[in-house]
Amino acid sequence: MTTEISPIPPDDPRRALALARPDQDQNLTHLGVVGDTYTILLTGKDTAGRYCLIDMLVPPGGGPPPHRHDFEEMFTMLEGEIEFTFRGAKSVLRAGETANVPANAPHQFRNATAQPARLLCLCSPAGMEEFFTAVGIPLPTRTTPCPKPDPAALAAFKKKAESLAARYKTELL
Repeated sequence: MTTEISPIPPDDPRRALALARPDQDQNLTHLGVVGDTYTILLTGKDTAGRYCLIDMLVPPGGGPPPHRHDFEEMFTMLEGEIEFTFRGAKSVLRAGETANVPANAPHQFRNATAQPARLLCLCSPAGMEEFFTAVGIPLPTRTTPCPKPDPAALAAFKKKAESLAARYKTELL
């Protein structure tokens, strides 16, 4: 009798189930980043570095500037819509839809509507959550609006983000 060996490694009992309850869990990190509110649902520590998951609340006119990074990024719209610019071409992502941004491709997104938009962002491998933690402003809840940055705060954010971007495999364009 031959015993077949599974190509899948055995379960690692040191890893625990990670549950993310963004409207209830007081231990989640909520951050203001360039006018948006980001809640870190799962970190690289939760996923053995495989990915991180971020809940993004993007107000009208919000969204990051053009950038690119050396990791995959996937967005799933929960509410509202976002205008994506990918390699110069624009498209709209609506509630229930998903977009994957390949590593190293230039992109940005913006809420071009009058209503807030909510999306999940998955980055693989993990690490982007650390960048957001380093540059973001702590907020009390997932729905707390990020303070609108004045020109001085925006300039300080940009300087800090540019100084840290390479460490997180990101380039601001």
